[in-house]
Amino acid sequence: MAVLPAEEGKFEYSVPVLVIGAGACGLTAALAAKESGAQVLVLERDAKPTGSTALSTGLIPAAGTRFQKALGIEDAPELLAGDIWRKAKGQTDRAIVDAVAVASGPTIEWLADRHGVAFKLVEGFLYPGHSVLRMHGTPHRTGEELESTLLAAAGRLEIDIMTGATATDLYARSDGRVSAVRFARPDGRTETIGCDALVLACCGFGGDKEMVGREIPEIADAEFWGHAGNKGDAVTWGQALGAAVADMGSYQGHGAVAVPYGNPVNWGVLMNGGYQVNSLGLRFSNEVRGYSEQAVEVIAQPGRVAWDIYDEARERPILGFADYEAIRALGGIRKAASLRELAALMGMSADALECTNTEVDSFRADEKQDRWGRSFSGTQPLAAPFCAVKVTGALFHTQGGLVIDTAARVLRTDRTPLPNLFAGGGAARGLSGPSNWGYFSGGGLLTATTLGRIAGTSAGRLSTRSY
Repeated sequence: MAVLPAEEGKFEYSVPVLVIGAGACGLTAALAAKESGAQVLVLERDAKPTGSTALSTGLIPAAGTRFQKALGIEDAPELLAGDIWRKAKGQTDRAIVDAVAVASGPTIEWLADRHGVAFKLVEGFLYPGHSVLRMHGTPHRTGEELESTLLAAAGRLEIDIMTGATATDLYARSDGRVSAVRFARPDGRTETIGCDALVLACCGFGGDKEMVGREIPEIADAEFWGHAGNKGDAVTWGQALGAAVADMGSYQGHGAVAVPYGNPVNWGVLMNGGYQVNSLGLRFSNEVRGYSEQAVEVIAQPGRVAWDIYDEARERPILGFADYEAIRALGGIRKAASLRELAALMGMSADALECTNTEVDSFRADEKQDRWGRSFSGTQPLAAPFCAVKVTGALFHTQGGLVIDTAARVLRTDRTPLPNLFAGGGAARGLSGPSNWGYFSGGGLLTATTLGRIAGTSAGRLSTRSY
């Protein structure tokens, strides 16, 4: 991956807007660019576009949507921005937070009304960091379904998507203006295409083990459950062009990936009063701070595993989520009529599990304070049938990346914008601050869609005017 002199980039054809990556960010950018009047081409390394989007639950937080209003939920961009800012402990770019929050509701309604995404609001529980219900998902609540819907929308607008095309090098002038992109075919052949504007939508660097080890050593030994193509290309190219990067130690982890199935267990079972124990039957953290920071807590336990403990009352709101249904179908959910029977199924001390449950019930009754700082107030004791699922911690995607402005233009280290380079989603700096504790539930797809739309619009406008 390199940036080469523009004069070396010989190409036979050119497009006004070129997008690298056909996940939610790239497809949203392509839709927006096409609507702005520009012709668009999307380069995608896979034979079938999937990316990080297809591996996600496909849920997008947004404020003030008609889907919320239909259920009587009061929300506003200011409330969403405040929640994001608070989760990141104020250690992120406030201007981008505000821009994303303002764009969130209109982006959801644009995708629904203009491009056929059948959103429905997730009810029954709050996700970590959210003060109101605002997670929007497709009917089956899968990223694969969201990706398919966006691909169909791109098809209706006759947007060209070139698959099996791995971008390898950029060609740029001395002022940083990108003139062309070289890409490789599966058989080793290379081609070069010119462009007036380039959108980087190729996510982060979670698939580059060396880069993860250098930038985020605390999670380097965890399983990576993101897309293998997340190799940090956007960061590499951007830095070669003089771009600034930020928050490279930030990432989205997940502290409940079912073992050995690889599906994330919906955090609703914990938010509604369930808890996690290690193989000794002991709690070890505040489980509801967030599923990202919980990943490190889980992999620090014996055997690098933990167990989610809950009951069917907590299970009920998450039935229908495709990831959970897959775990159920494969026999990953243990159920028993008593905690002692459940402990036997889990291979742990029944006395220890019962003792932990008794302690949690004392927290529910406000008789004691949890040493980990979690409040169980207002939640009901677990009741038979009891449920358990074995989980581990994993890295899903990185949150550090290229610094952008509110038009999604990539910025140099002196904060001036590069002439025609844009970024969104995992290619850009996220909203999580410098570490794992700032990840806001749904933040990956929030920035993918909102910044993708902003980047596509900006690139389209640039490409359709003379300069």
